[in-house]
Amino acid sequence: MTMLGITDFWTYVLGVVAIILLPGPNSIFVLSVGARRGVRAGYQAAFGVFLGDAVLMILSATGVSSLLGTYPPLFLVLKYAGAGYLAWVGVNIIRGAWGKWRSRGELAAAVEETPAELQRPFRRAAVISLLNPKAILFFVSFFIQFVQPGYPHPALSFLVLGAVVQFFSALYLTALIFGGRFLAGQFQRRRRLAAGAATGVGALFVGFGIKLATASVS
Repeated sequence: MTMLGITDFWTYVLGVVAIILLPGPNSIFVLSVGARRGVRAGYQAAFGVFLGDAVLMILSATGVSSLLGTYPPLFLVLKYAGAGYLAWVGVNIIRGAWGKWRSRGELAAAVEETPAELQRPFRRAAVISLLNPKAILFFVSFFIQFVQPGYPHPALSFLVLGAVVQFFSALYLTALIFGGRFLAGQFQRRRRLAAGAATGVGALFVGFGIKLATASVS
């Protein structure tokens, strides 16, 4: 069954849900911002993710991102830039967490202080989304197999596919933001827990960077 030039629509929806639920740097960053800075900042980070994903989807729909597969040097530049940025974010999160753990200041001051790596959440989330060439290649291969060849209005097909991604992403990130607020209450009472959780988040970002640095075009 084909609808608006989209084949196997419900298969696509199930695939999108499964992909969104997989942990990644975007979702981990939004969760961290929601836990440390509140709902408003969490949504600023979420909108940064939406913008980054929208740009990647537009590049995929227009075929621009296919240059990464045909021009390996461009892929390498973006890959290592993205890997370095993710690792840098992770290292700074870990340093900030252990710096607060070792400090002798009051707990309230440590909680209220905004870590440098979580400032400007919209911009940082957008950059984290954009500096991921593997995601661009994924969008290309994933979208194409659900667009009917020869459909006269492919832009409409991509628009619907993109709207589905953004809809489920919004639901998931909203759950993470409000889940982060619950975690914030726990962190305010347990400084060791807060430091351990932040260290774990930082380690995840370093791991994402290493994974991206070892990714290949194929």
